[in-house]
Amino acid sequence: MKTYIQNGHVITVPTPTGGIASGDGLIVGSIFGITAYSSAEGAPVELSTTGVFQLPKASAAVLAIGTRVAWDNTAKQVNTPAAGRFPIGVAVEAAGNGVASVAVRLDGVATAAA
Repeated sequence: MKTYIQNGHVITVPTPTGGIASGDGLIVGSIFGITAYSSAEGAPVELSTTGVFQLPKASAAVLAIGTRVAWDNTAKQVNTPAAGRFPIGVAVEAAGNGVASVAVRLDGVATAAA
């Protein structure tokens, strides 16, 4: 297949201003992913766009298994969908009030702030 490039589960993007740490969530345009390693500003970094990841969660958010979740790009954490947040996938575990993280299955589709 001469037009095939890659499966798209991991893509390479430029690192944003200030650099980024391994495992951080990152939005580049309409792409959301989790960084594979730490990277300095402007250098290429690989993003996983699908898979299940343990991500920081808004402490007060209450999520059941299967709840759609969104990325708060200001707070850099998962929360419930709302204005200004980017849909990214679904919770694959329950995480109640006071819990600091949640396992999320990334959808791997383009996102935009609600």
